[in-house]
Amino acid sequence: MSPALLTAVESTGHVHLIVGSNPLAGARCAKSIEVGARPKLLAPADSDLPYTLAKRIEDGQVEWVKRDFNDEDLTTLGREEVDHVADAVFVTLGGDHTLSSRISQLCRHLRIPVNVSDAPSLCTFTLLSTHTAGPLQIGVTTSGKGCHLSSRIRREIVSSLPPDLGAAVERLGTLRRRIWEEDRAKEVGVNGDRGTEAVEDEDAGQTSQFNRLVRPEDFEVAKTRRMRWLQQICEYWPLRRLASITDADVDAVLEAYSTRSSSNTSVEPALPPSLASSTPEYPKLKGRIILAGSGPGHPSLLTLATLRAIQTADLILADKLVPAPILQLIPRRTTVHIARKFPGNADAAQDELLSLGFTGLQAGQTVLRLKQGDPFLYGRGAEEVSWFRERGYESVVLPGVTSALSGPLFCGIPVTHRAVSGEVLVCTGTGRKGAAPVPPSYREGRTVVWLMALHRVEALVESLRFKCWPRSTPCAVIERASCPDQRVIRTTLEHVAHAVEECGSRPPGLLVAGKACEVLHAPEQGKLWTVEEGLGAFGEWANETASGAWGMGVGLSSETIEGRKS
Repeated sequence: MSPALLTAVESTGHVHLIVGSNPLAGARCAKSIEVGARPKLLAPADSDLPYTLAKRIEDGQVEWVKRDFNDEDLTTLGREEVDHVADAVFVTLGGDHTLSSRISQLCRHLRIPVNVSDAPSLCTFTLLSTHTAGPLQIGVTTSGKGCHLSSRIRREIVSSLPPDLGAAVERLGTLRRRIWEEDRAKEVGVNGDRGTEAVEDEDAGQTSQFNRLVRPEDFEVAKTRRMRWLQQICEYWPLRRLASITDADVDAVLEAYSTRSSSNTSVEPALPPSLASSTPEYPKLKGRIILAGSGPGHPSLLTLATLRAIQTADLILADKLVPAPILQLIPRRTTVHIARKFPGNADAAQDELLSLGFTGLQAGQTVLRLKQGDPFLYGRGAEEVSWFRERGYESVVLPGVTSALSGPLFCGIPVTHRAVSGEVLVCTGTGRKGAAPVPPSYREGRTVVWLMALHRVEALVESLRFKCWPRSTPCAVIERASCPDQRVIRTTLEHVAHAVEECGSRPPGLLVAGKACEVLHAPEQGKLWTVEEGLGAFGEWANETASGAWGMGVGLSSETIEGRKS
């Protein structure tokens, strides 16, 4: 099968006939209006029209011919200047409808372009999946083999293009037209009218003379030197540079070439510095602030985005609970500051980190604020975004795997389970300024996860008693989740405070409570609590794959946190 001839049809004022009354008919009408055509809908008066289509009819954007299609509609409903023949026909009834085949045959006989939904064999043209930005249009077609795939491909193409490219095309088009008009006016003044604007073929390759040096004696070439310069930058400049062209740049080009010697020889005037080279100087980059979550602890649980941020940052400001294996990924060249947070000094340490980050940004550095878990889940992330925004810097925020959900997973606790838990609630055990937050009420079908609660677990359990929590509620303390020294204490609310006191604390840790704690791990008879050390199956898998993708990341630097700034 030969490929289709892709064209861009100027449709302003054209009459498009749309047959059908379904949502696709509404979409076809919308597309016709978008390109400046006049859509006429052919559908019975009792048709149930989609709301948007009915609204366009009410607003006068679509003319509704309230009856079934008639053969003569093709030659009576069109524009007067083309003897009332329709310019294009869209049939939205599907290929199985008998009317679709008939309309297709009639249109082919009359040489009227026709498109039938879900029937490539009945179409003489298909619609492309398009992106429009001013004069720039990008279209993709799969020739009827997959509309959704063409849409996906179009999105991929568009995402790779620089923003504002459509506006740059508009400016370059204005520049091209002004150059041609000025050159033609001078040519007419010297030699009389020499014809119309030169024709260009977008798909034609460069001629053998495209890059030839323009010598003073080459008057026929020299007189079009500005147009040749424009062709050069369109051919060779990076798209991102083209997209950055401004109206001031356009005026500067025209000003640079505003004078010409009265003789047939001329000296090439200098272009403005910003446009004189195909590799122009870019302004110095402004500093960038990135807030990223390092996950629960194991380096294999970093997102690729955060790993790249770690590898490319100039300055890293890390929470003190970010584990050493994560810090070992930081290249040797990178300056690192670890938060000096301890009881009573948290706010001062936070202010110190923010100040260091701001200083780095002012110096044009890429600053990474590396936080444990996810930066927006009890991590002051939003506060830091606001702080830097007030000083003129918009943060890039990268999510992290939160221990609130991954911690229970690593010790076999499904925070939701159809039989016992239909919801999960994440709470903090320490409120603002160290205050104790109001605990949640008990709900049998809920799993509750507390972060930053183990240092006051006894007071927390006592407050839950006033919220009607049964003392026999299963719970688990999970410490150093996903790290080699992970520890899990399985017990009940009645005994959890005594268990933590006897076993000691291994921060960071969290508390999980609810029947989900016993779904995969039944309590051992006669024991008030049990203690599990290590990562179990995950640890075995992680060791086996240590030479894989994340292992290579660890190998980027063997440096430990010893000797780093803190």
